[in-house]
Amino acid sequence: MRYPDLPLLYNLKDDELRDLYNTVEKWGAALINELDARDALVDNRPSTNILVAVTVTQLQNPKAGDIAYSASSGKFKGYVSLGTETSWQDLN
Repeated sequence: MRYPDLPLLYNLKDDELRDLYNTVEKWGAALINELDARDALVDNRPSTNILVAVTVTQLQNPKAGDIAYSASSGKFKGYVSLGTETSWQDLN
């Protein structure tokens, strides 16, 4: 994804106006670089974590979207939010 650049303005006759434009252009370029870097971090992050445990109760601090294989039940479970309740639900 690419963010828009500041349009190039030609024939700026006033030095203060040129300096203002250059300052805004540098600020915009720095902002675009920061946004691109954050986009890359988000795009390269896994969408879920797959955990392995004998029972899902062993897992500390699961987050919504986590997936675990419970060896004791032989099932994959997903940690999901259902309104006010957040719990492990069987996926298979």
